[in-house]
Amino acid sequence: MKLQEHLCSFFCAMLFATYNFRAMHDLASLVGFLSRFATPSRVQQFNNVLAYRTRYITIVLEDIYQSQNASAVLRTCECYGIQDIHVLQKSNTYTLNPDVTKGSDKWLNISKYRVSDKTLSNCMLELKKSGYRLVATSPSEDATDINNFDIEQQKTAFMFGNEHRGLSNELLQLADVKVKIPIYGFTESYNISVSVAIILNHCVNILHRSNVSWKITQEEQLKLMLDWLKKSVKRPELLINRFYTEVSNKTP
Repeated sequence: MKLQEHLCSFFCAMLFATYNFRAMHDLASLVGFLSRFATPSRVQQFNNVLAYRTRYITIVLEDIYQSQNASAVLRTCECYGIQDIHVLQKSNTYTLNPDVTKGSDKWLNISKYRVSDKTLSNCMLELKKSGYRLVATSPSEDATDINNFDIEQQKTAFMFGNEHRGLSNELLQLADVKVKIPIYGFTESYNISVSVAIILNHCVNILHRSNVSWKITQEEQLKLMLDWLKKSVKRPELLINRFYTEVSNKTP
């Protein structure tokens, strides 16, 4: 990339970071501008997907060991319309397998935290402050069958643990509720990506039939649309810079 393009990219990023959208109209205008440089079918696909995006449910992954498992979880979450994933890294570093994710991670908001036993609770308390109920997935006897779990009661963060050890004692103690998936065979537990799929299939289907406000807001849709367009059009920084220039020239 030429120096001029580097500078343009840098200053465009600075403008975008500091730009104060006076109203949703400004954000919608930028989205509309960038949409002109994407195919109509792509824009329509974004709109179709956004109609089912949700932050009512979020997924927390603790210290996942195998990259293919973490990758399969992301792919499953994206398919079910879950937008936000929280990854807690303790002993294991979070990595992805692109052959498994199939690009699903680029459409998600993935928050990664390097945590210790002492700082783990801080991350979870932030979710609680945001209105989430912390739900631990556990095969323990005192856990509620997922079929009896009331997903309509409150926004929910489902927590899934390490493939070998399960959730840490710290997360189990922080949980508001524990849920389990029925097992009718000899095996103690499902693979983590299968567990996520079973729980999401159950809960998402209930939400779609409910009166709960599970969809993201119009403003959130616009912000995601903007992010996705930036990942889909050529030279988005140059286009955004052009948009700001045109807006500045029109401002009295």
